[in-house]
Amino acid sequence: SLWILSAAGVPCLILLFSLLRAFFWLVSLLLASLIWFISVHLSDQGNARLQYGLLIFGAAVSVLLQEAFRFAYFKLLKKADEGLATISEDGRSPISLKQMAYVSGLSFGIISGVFSVINILADSIGPGIVGIHGDSPYYFITSAFLTMAVVLLHTFWGVIFFDACERRRYWCLGLVVTSHLVTSGLTFLNPWYVASLVPIYIITVCMGVWAFFTAGGSFHNILKCLSCKQEDDSRVMMYSALQVPFED
Repeated sequence: SLWILSAAGVPCLILLFSLLRAFFWLVSLLLASLIWFISVHLSDQGNARLQYGLLIFGAAVSVLLQEAFRFAYFKLLKKADEGLATISEDGRSPISLKQMAYVSGLSFGIISGVFSVINILADSIGPGIVGIHGDSPYYFITSAFLTMAVVLLHTFWGVIFFDACERRRYWCLGLVVTSHLVTSGLTFLNPWYVASLVPIYIITVCMGVWAFFTAGGSFHNILKCLSCKQEDDSRVMMYSALQVPFED
């Protein structure tokens, strides 16, 4: 719904930002998978504790690569923004940095969510029933809520990350990377779902509020949206008389 309401009707957002951003995420996933694959085959595969540690290591590497590619994508968008401003009629880019941050973060989250849930949906076809061996029967519903949180978090992280890069607020970048690492690490608490989902959704709410105010939101805008009232525009528009020059 976020995609349909905000970006689906703008071809430039779809082609230049969304698809390209998804490609960047896929490249980061490929590199992280390659690093984990090599480390597993170079280690003792019979040591279960070591393999579990390598899985945590692979998740941390994946997060760091995603954030590195997010920064590289920001640099690429800055160059693209200069190009769009050059070819525009008024010398300004038709798409603001906040729009770029939102759409790129949303596309990052969507492709991440698709890859997170696609194997789960494939396994849900069968054979077998979740919980038949005493496992939690809430595996699918918690996976759905976790995927939704990840999609929203990537959207919020994109807005905060781009603004931090633009304003050179490195502590904000550190908080984004740290919260991403913490969120990824909390998933290792599963199947103790309460211990993972509750903190992840607390992080999601906090990041959502932060991204809202970073994007220029305010309490006044919230009240105005809830009241569905439009402010009267009492400004007087002055137009000068323009004359079309005669053709020679």
